[in-house]
Amino acid sequence: MFTGIIEALGQVSELSLRSKEWRLRVSCPALDFSDVKLGDSIAVNGCCLTVTDFDLQGFSADVSNETISLTTFRFLKSGSKVNLEKALTPRTRLGGHLVSGHVDGVGEIISLSEDGGSWRLDVRVPDELAKYIAQKGSVCIDGTSLTVNAVSGAVFGVNIIPHTQNATIIHTYRVGHQVNIEVDLISRYLERLILGDKAAQPSAGGGLTQAFLAEHGFN
Repeated sequence: MFTGIIEALGQVSELSLRSKEWRLRVSCPALDFSDVKLGDSIAVNGCCLTVTDFDLQGFSADVSNETISLTTFRFLKSGSKVNLEKALTPRTRLGGHLVSGHVDGVGEIISLSEDGGSWRLDVRVPDELAKYIAQKGSVCIDGTSLTVNAVSGAVFGVNIIPHTQNATIIHTYRVGHQVNIEVDLISRYLERLILGDKAAQPSAGGGLTQAFLAEHGFN
């Protein structure tokens, strides 16, 4: 588990295919490795990875083909900047929100504008994720915990303060940029709870539908 508060920026030094799996090497001398052990989790752009090797200059992790295909990792190359966060501990301050490090889908930056000293980003997500994003709720973009300011269909808007711009890779975003999206965990559990006993039926795998809600008095 993570908090969505980025601890350091790293740089991809290697992403190569080895024995049908991918190996990622990230250079990050700014990240504190004093409490890191082999097998620990580090979120890279919001994707939870297991540390297979590390030193004071960086770490390595194995990446599955599925992760490559379902996240923005397929766009990474040597020199790419990435957001990094070590897994939380019982003593960690929960400054953001509970983040699992399991990416739900890939979104796209469709507009970017200045808003005072901040940036305003509008992000389009896959249609199937739109129902999980609510105004004033939480969302994770490339591992960064953010508050949703507005929602319109499958597009939501967030404001990025100067500190967040500088402390994350968000300052590199441009219109058309692809980002990892993780929706709020609570919304996913709430969906399953509303399904009740029908959650055990195979047909419920797609989640709530308008027909189900109407049948149970949600108009």
